Amino acid sequence: MSLDRRQFLKGVLAGGATLAAVQPGVAEARGNLSMPPKAMGLLFDSTLCIGCKACVAACKESNGLPPELSNEHDLWDTPLDLSGKTKNVIKMYRHGSAQTKDAEVDGYAFIKHSCLHCVDPSCVSACPVSAMKKDPVTGIVSYDEKDCIGCRYCVVACPFSAPRFQYDTPFPMIVKCELCNHLKPGDKYQYSACAQVCPTGATLFGPTAELLREAKRRLALEPGTTTAYPRGQVGSDDVHEAQVARYVRHVYGETELGGTQVLKIAAVPMEKLGMPTLPERSFASVSETMQHTLYGYLIAPAVVLGGLIVAVKRNMRGHDESDDEA
Repeated sequence: MSLDRRQFLKGVLAGGATLAAVQPGVAEARGNLSMPPKAMGLLFDSTLCIGCKACVAACKESNGLPPELSNEHDLWDTPLDLSGKTKNVIKMYRHGSAQTKDAEVDGYAFIKHSCLHCVDPSCVSACPVSAMKKDPVTGIVSYDEKDCIGCRYCVVACPFSAPRFQYDTPFPMIVKCELCNHLKPGDKYQYSACAQVCPTGATLFGPTAELLREAKRRLALEPGTTTAYPRGQVGSDDVHEAQVARYVRHVYGETELGGTQVLKIAAVPMEKLGMPTLPERSFASVSETMQHTLYGYLIAPAVVLGGLIVAVKRNMRGHDESDDEA
């Protein structure tokens, strides 16, 4: 059986016509997703954090996670980072003599690391089986172990290194902050445990829109004055009075990657506190646009393949007819 140039070109045209009829077209670039209508989150104020780590202990208690010793000689500095046993950690920034709190030079400051519950989360976009889910109402990014296949794409995709994989168990899972969305009425903790136990209001829970307003209120205050900071939940009457620090005029999470539901403010630049500098466009929107464009342009090789199939079938039919005549 032979396949000449004319038969091949006819087959390509026929295959192209067939595929064009069902090809949906190349997808257009998508923008960032929008903040859910009742998005919930946290506000972390580095200037109020005293490094007590009550939030770390409460998080472990609320989520049934075991203690984790990373350093036997320095118990404060343990655990060192997020892990398969730790969803929330407080780290310290140190510079020079580290004598002055919230000073960039010769000072120190604290920063909270946990899942930021992105408005357009990379982990959800990267998960091939929807084990990572974003609630369409509250926006909380949760994890379903029953759907997980252990690919760890979410671990690689997250720009904040929040999801962590359990390597030391025969039935491993992904571990990340889920804003204590498992809590029920009557539980010890009624909302995010880290915020509920914070003695200074450094970690605050509530609707993201209200948290953003509270963050901007604090940034507008005159440094050195005294103000009341709500504790536990935004708008709470339970307050902690403290002197206003000289904030960096930036709410981290307001625009980064299209926004996050966990916001952060500090008197030391966020890049010094270990937070990555990120664009406003989400990585998920970029990667999904690239994928859809790639799939759309695969029409070209698909047309060639379709043409080959048509041409070969026609040639085989002609060959069979010649055999019958013989």
